[in-house]
Amino acid sequence: MSGSILTELLLPIALAFIMFGMGLSLTSFDFLRVWQAPRSVILGLFGQLVCLPLLGFLICLGLQLPVELAMGVMVLAACPGGSMSNVLSHLAKANLALSVSLTAVGTLACIVTAPFIIYLATVFFVEHASQQYSLLSISLKLFVFTLLPVLCGMVVRHLARYWAVKVEPIFRGLALVFLVLLVIGVVAQELEVLQNSFSDVVVACLGLNLISIVIGLLLAKFGGLQQRDGLTLAIEIGVQNSTMAMLVALSIMQQPGYAIVAGVYGLTMYIGVALLMLYAKYTTQRAQALQT
Repeated sequence: MSGSILTELLLPIALAFIMFGMGLSLTSFDFLRVWQAPRSVILGLFGQLVCLPLLGFLICLGLQLPVELAMGVMVLAACPGGSMSNVLSHLAKANLALSVSLTAVGTLACIVTAPFIIYLATVFFVEHASQQYSLLSISLKLFVFTLLPVLCGMVVRHLARYWAVKVEPIFRGLALVFLVLLVIGVVAQELEVLQNSFSDVVVACLGLNLISIVIGLLLAKFGGLQQRDGLTLAIEIGVQNSTMAMLVALSIMQQPGYAIVAGVYGLTMYIGVALLMLYAKYTTQRAQALQT
């Protein structure tokens, strides 16, 4: 797959298309909400941009993952939640406004943080990798593939709000279809590697997902946030943008093996969210029972 038309042209275009769709759902107010609810947003960003990469690093060391899987974990941990986390927040009856704001600000921040995390990971895990990827190169490509399409989508939303609201669900559905196709393609190409390390991949993905969800809940409790905000932080920190992670691995780094973790995570991340929803439902019912 390396060096093909797929990785150098089609996948970047597809990612830009997805991020444009996400931009259609955003407004400038989603960024301004940082000033209205700074504590919630700051705690969420701290979980996404600091706690999650540290957790990924500890999982890599604890499981003694081979280079390809370790780099896959770190690339995934560097990509904050995308539009799918907004959908899941809506289904979980969490704070959707906070979820959208965290997605918006996290996408903006990852242009700086993701290259830095990936660079440090390559220096630590891959011999001579620091000579292959530069911070500037990764930042510029992420800007072109992610932030620029998001900004274009926001401009379209501002100029043609009715059309943007109408077609945004279509873009979201196409993004999900593309994610599934991408997972199938990565698994098919790296099937031998996946078979040889299946247990490690699954444990790493589940560990990253479940522990990051717990971190979100703990951060919310530490910050004295309401339960809905706690659910939002748990989802935003626990659900990563696996599509972006796979495309970073395939198109920017041109390392298909790094995309294995993101591909598996794109399926397993729903397990943690399902458990979180059950937990939220249980605690709500229990609180109601105590009140009566």
